[in-house]
Amino acid sequence: MPVTTRTSATATADAAGDTAAAALAPIAWKMPTTGAVVVLLAALMALTAHGSTRFQLATSADFFQLPVLTLPARPVILVMALAAAVATGLAARWAVARATIPTWVVATMGAAFVVAFLTWAGAGRGTLIPLVTILASTVALSVPLVFGGLAGVVGERSGTINIAIEGQLLGGAFVAAVAASVTSNPWMGLLAAPFAGMTVALLLALFGLKYRVNQVVVGVVLNVLVSGLTGFFFSTFLADSSTLNRAMRLPTIAIPLLSHVPILGPVLFKQTILVYALYVVVTVLSFMLFRSRWGLRMRAVGEHPKAADTVGIKVMRTRVNNLVLGGALAGLGGAFFTVGSGLRFTEDMSGGNGYIALAAMILGAWNPLGTLYAALLFGFATAVGQTLGVIGSPIPANFVLMIPYVVTILAVTGFVGKVRAPAAEGVPYP
Repeated sequence: MPVTTRTSATATADAAGDTAAAALAPIAWKMPTTGAVVVLLAALMALTAHGSTRFQLATSADFFQLPVLTLPARPVILVMALAAAVATGLAARWAVARATIPTWVVATMGAAFVVAFLTWAGAGRGTLIPLVTILASTVALSVPLVFGGLAGVVGERSGTINIAIEGQLLGGAFVAAVAASVTSNPWMGLLAAPFAGMTVALLLALFGLKYRVNQVVVGVVLNVLVSGLTGFFFSTFLADSSTLNRAMRLPTIAIPLLSHVPILGPVLFKQTILVYALYVVVTVLSFMLFRSRWGLRMRAVGEHPKAADTVGIKVMRTRVNNLVLGGALAGLGGAFFTVGSGLRFTEDMSGGNGYIALAAMILGAWNPLGTLYAALLFGFATAVGQTLGVIGSPIPANFVLMIPYVVTILAVTGFVGKVRAPAAEGVPYP
């Protein structure tokens, strides 16, 4: 009887100790601090704003034409500052309570800043802010980032670090341009692009998995190799060629009825096949990764390969297969730069998007949907920067174009939140 009493008391003391330890956990001030910065910036924008801002919400193909939305700049920005302040207060409250901050609170901060910034940028100007064009460009510009990020998710969830996404994107762009030019058919370029990414992935598997070379080093070397090879072929054969390097574009496919819905139609349902493929790939991969035997085996190999091997899962085969699948996705994303945009191939035209895709993967916590959201954030910043460069703004457009790279730095340094990579990532097996 005394033993039982002592055991119960010990359990109670342990539970109390755990509760006290949880209560003493550090307060995560990142989101409240971010919200405070948003409120401060919105207040500064309100002080310097004057006049009104005009937003264009319709296109000529819509079922009905929405009128140009004219908003008084200062009151709108003040309302956004108030909304951000409320969201910041709620975030601080949850942070002090050591609770998880809801996603809608963070989304409110972001939406308030975007609306305030666009309103401030167009305040007192005679030009229109083409909101539909910005949103459509956001979706299109996020294509290589999403496919590249998904390539990273597939590879790293199974335990292989894929730094070679930049090379896979660039290789896909090169092969797509050449194949489309030779066959005079952009669809052939789209079909050929994944094979370039798969080739780079096989080289990564050969040296990083079979010969156990440091996977980060191999990835960087492959990026340099692809950049050098495509640069050499471009300067030697493609630069002045009208048969090997032509500007060919995939047709825009308008979904009947849906493409005529105001705002959403031109943004989501009047795009190239690459964007529609993006919808399908993200949906299927999100389901397969967490709700299928294939996804369970992939995650098992990435978290504990020895345990996976014990129950009969072929670790090496799983890693190679998933790495090749990721390479195909990245190569498909690379086709956006040439046949997806109607451009000729030029040297290093991927422009560092492979590294931003890695940041999107980290920001998205190795989750397909999270990667999509992060890629859309980067694509939106780029689209806004390009638009402001055309219509003019109080700040140089180059500063806006810097936003994806600033967010990339914040993502890889962990400022955006604590994320955990797969436990066996980059660890050779056996």
